[in-house]
Amino acid sequence: MPNTSPTLSTDLDTETIIAIATPIGRGGIGIIRISGPKVPHIAQSLLGKLPTPRYATLCNFKNSQGQLLDQGIALYFPAPNSFTGEPILELQGHGGPVILDQLLSTLLTLGTRLARPGEFSERAFLNGKLDLIQAEAIADLIESASLQASRCALNSLQGQFSQHIHNLVEQVIWLRTYVEANIDFVEEDIDPLATDQITTKINSLLQQLASLLATAQQGYLLKEGMRIVLVGEPNVGKSSLLNCLAGRETAIVTPLPGTTRDIIREQILIDGMPLHITDTAGLRQTEDPVEQEGIKRAKQAMQEADHILLLLDDRHPDDKANAELLANLPHSPLIIRNKIDLTGHSAGLTENNTLYLSAKTGAGIEELRTYLKTKMGLQPATEGHFLARRRHLEALQRAQLALQTAATQLEYWELLAEELRQTQQALNEITGEFTTEDLLERIFSTFCIGK
Repeated sequence: MPNTSPTLSTDLDTETIIAIATPIGRGGIGIIRISGPKVPHIAQSLLGKLPTPRYATLCNFKNSQGQLLDQGIALYFPAPNSFTGEPILELQGHGGPVILDQLLSTLLTLGTRLARPGEFSERAFLNGKLDLIQAEAIADLIESASLQASRCALNSLQGQFSQHIHNLVEQVIWLRTYVEANIDFVEEDIDPLATDQITTKINSLLQQLASLLATAQQGYLLKEGMRIVLVGEPNVGKSSLLNCLAGRETAIVTPLPGTTRDIIREQILIDGMPLHITDTAGLRQTEDPVEQEGIKRAKQAMQEADHILLLLDDRHPDDKANAELLANLPHSPLIIRNKIDLTGHSAGLTENNTLYLSAKTGAGIEELRTYLKTKMGLQPATEGHFLARRRHLEALQRAQLALQTAATQLEYWELLAEELRQTQQALNEITGEFTTEDLLERIFSTFCIGK
C-alpha cells in the first residue's frame, strides 16, 4: 500500500540516474536501468526513437557519433506508471563488461549520473509507489537464503505487513478523534465515548499489537537467524555438539573438563536459514580467574540468546547441581541429554521437552535440527507470514508501551491523547509515513546498486 510520500527534493526533480542492474561479470544479458525526466530525450539519442510504452522493442543502441554499440531490447515506462513513478527506460543488451561500460559512458554524456545503492527503490518510496516496508522487502527478497524467507519477503512486498499497520493506525486515529474532540471542543455538545468503551477499544488494540509483534518477531528470526547458546557443566559435550552441527572441527574437544574457557561463535544454515550458535565455558565453581571470566561471558551470552540448549550427561541422573543450573537460566531451555551412545537410551524428543542424542555418533541430531527449524518458524505454510527487521520490532514495542500507558490515563484526557499520538507516530515510522532523512539513508544504502 503506497505511503503518504515526503516532498521530493530538487535533486530528485531534476537528475536522471543510471545503473547496471545485472551482476558484475560476463553474462548472456546485461541490463541497464535509467530513471528520471531526461529518459525521453535519452531514448531519442540512443535508440533513435521513443519505444512504445510497456512493449519490448528490438533496437540498435548507438553512441552520440552514431556508432553501433549493441543491439537488444528496450522497455519504456512513462511516468507515473513505472516502478519509481518517473519515466524509466530499461536496456537489455549483451552482458559483456566492455559493452555495458560503453553504454554507461554514452549515457553519462547525455546528462545522467550513476545511481547510489538503493536509489531506484528510494525514488519509488518518495514518489508514493511503495511504503517503506515494501521497499525493504525488495532487498530482503534479493537476499533471501531459503524458500521460506523469499515467500515471506514477497508477502511483505505485496503489502501484508503494511496492511496490518494501516489497520492499527486507522483504529488509533478513530480513538484520537473522539478524545481530542472532547478536549478541544468541551463547550460543544459532543458525547464522548464512555470510559469503558475506550478501555475496550484500547484492550482490543493491545491484543492486536501483541499478535502482530509475535508474528514480526518470528519474521525477524527468519531474516536474521536465531541466536542459540549451548550451556552446561564442563565435559557434557557442548563443543562436540557445536562441531556436529557445524560439520567441522570448530571447537577443541578433549576429555579434560574446562577445555572451553571463552565463548566460541559459529553460524550454520539449516535449510538456508541462518542459525548463530555460541559455545560457552562449562558452568561450575572454580578458582581459575580465566575460567571465571569465561563463565561470566557465558552468563552474558545466555541473557542475549533467543534460545538456550542445556546439555546434561545422560550417564548421570538428575542431581542437585543440575536442578540449580536449570533454576538460574534466564528462560526455559531445551534440555539435551547427550552421550546416549554410552547409556543405550533411544534418540528422540520427549513430551517434557527433553531431547536424547549423541553428539559423537550423530544419533538424534536430525531431531534437533527439526526442533530448531520449528523454533525459527520454518514451516511449510507461509500464508500471513512476513519478514521483519529490528527497527520494525522496536517501533511496535514503542507503540505497545505507549498504548499500555494510555490505558492508565483514562482520567486525564490530555495525557491519554498524547499517548495515543505517540502510538500512531511509532506505527507510522514502520511504513515511513513519519521518518527522518538519516533513517532513509541507512535503509537504502544497504540495497544493491540498480535497485
